Amino acid sequence: MLLYRSRARLRQRTARAVGDSALYLDRRLPLVGLARATLRKAFPDHWSFLLGELALYSFVVLLVTGVWLTLFFQPSMSEVVYQGSYMPLRDVRMSEAFASTVHISFDVRGGLLIRQIHHWAALVMAAAVGVHMLRVFFTGAFRRPREANWVIGLTLFLLTMLEGFAGYSLPDDLLSGTGLRTAQGFVLSVPVIGTYLSTFLFGGEYPGNDIVSRLYSVHILLLPGALLAGVVLHLILVFHLKHTQWPGRGRSNRNVVGKPMFPQFAVRSAGLLAMVFGLLAVMGAVAQINPVWDYGPYRPDQVSSGAQPDWYLGFVEGAMRLLPGFETRMWGHTVSWNPFLPAVVFPLLFFLALYSYPFLERWITGGRGERHLCDRPRDVPVRTALGVAGIVFYGLLLMAGGQDILAHTFRVSLNTLTWCLRISVLVGPLMAFWITRRVCLALQWHDRSRLSEGDETGEVEQSVEGGYRETRSPVTPEERHELVSRDLPRPAPPPPNDSAGQPAGLRKALRGWFHGDRVTLPDEDTDHEERDGRASARSSGDSLSP
Repeated sequence: MLLYRSRARLRQRTARAVGDSALYLDRRLPLVGLARATLRKAFPDHWSFLLGELALYSFVVLLVTGVWLTLFFQPSMSEVVYQGSYMPLRDVRMSEAFASTVHISFDVRGGLLIRQIHHWAALVMAAAVGVHMLRVFFTGAFRRPREANWVIGLTLFLLTMLEGFAGYSLPDDLLSGTGLRTAQGFVLSVPVIGTYLSTFLFGGEYPGNDIVSRLYSVHILLLPGALLAGVVLHLILVFHLKHTQWPGRGRSNRNVVGKPMFPQFAVRSAGLLAMVFGLLAVMGAVAQINPVWDYGPYRPDQVSSGAQPDWYLGFVEGAMRLLPGFETRMWGHTVSWNPFLPAVVFPLLFFLALYSYPFLERWITGGRGERHLCDRPRDVPVRTALGVAGIVFYGLLLMAGGQDILAHTFRVSLNTLTWCLRISVLVGPLMAFWITRRVCLALQWHDRSRLSEGDETGEVEQSVEGGYRETRSPVTPEERHELVSRDLPRPAPPPPNDSAGQPAGLRKALRGWFHGDRVTLPDEDTDHEERDGRASARSSGDSLSP
């Protein structure tokens, strides 16, 4: 009895101490109010919003496995004679970087599993970031006030590609060495300063003795730090600017309808983390990737057969293979247009176009208001068609990056395949743009038919006169609201000051082209945003679904 009372008094004292400490801190730091607001913040529960979390959790797996690998990897190009357990490479001279990679794979318990999980996580992260950016593009989630977040996300995608290339090059095997040799060709192709850049990068003549150690520092310190800072800034802006959401009843530009962060969203997010880690562990255990012992150590006088970069860099390889090789002699300098144009100029222009697109679309459409509702891709045919054309263009370049493998596999002429891909790269995106825009318009007409006539039931009735007619059921009020609640900027005449400094004629033509294809839906309320705004003005900004 005395023991029970003493335990009860101890619990009371502990609870009182915790309460007093929390009150003490809250009086000096607004922790309780901030935590309450954060934990009750609403997040939409649509599956497409989990793509960003998938990239985030792949990054977490990369950090954990990367820290483990740094304990055993030796970032040195000093030559050693391999004496490990892998017999085919016994007594072969190689760099310490390659020898430590083989040692991790065969002599460290669980080393091969961690290496393959790390590599798979890198590929999954790059894919998740890319698909997440596509979701943002096709739904218009980059519009005001999220232009800065679009720039940050695109920068994260670029940093992910550079981080993948740096890690891919560290083992100093024949495949990664071939990639480094290709990268050196890109650097040398820069007019005037290319040779200086190559010398500074490689620490002398290629391959030098410093490239692996320099890439190692970039791979484990510089780029991860930049990625971590970008992810934190991206999440802060997501919290501050509110999450986008799909149109629907009770949803507007002034509120967010979804699940609270705690406990619903937090539990689901933790489950996704466990699923990502489990799936990557299974892939690392059963799916072989980057078997460096098959390639052997890198030698400058050898090139691995069928060398291919990882998929996120394949478009640069494809552009380089499709462009004919030619050069120009100017002012005592030789300019090699291939690889300078496809490997240096083309990626710069490509990412410059992606960075500037949100601002270009805002200039064309004239939209200045904030947009928190996602667009259905069919409702913005031009933007959707541009995105699909870009995907087709990228896919064709990716195929061109492996044209030798395709020609060998399907037993076709390499020259014929190259010319087919050259023509397809020019014609394919244009055809994809035209077809996608027509499909979007057809889907809009389908929505109009559903609203005016209802959905098909599959039943046919016979009238008294002997005629037949198909029965239709009207769409539900929720579906009708989703169809007509299109948060799209309306075409407007150019502002009066266009003639002062902006090409009014060009802007007017582009605005007509962007807005020209749109099917007006029956019962579409053009002022639904103002009505929803008045209805939600009394809310605090976030709404939690039951």
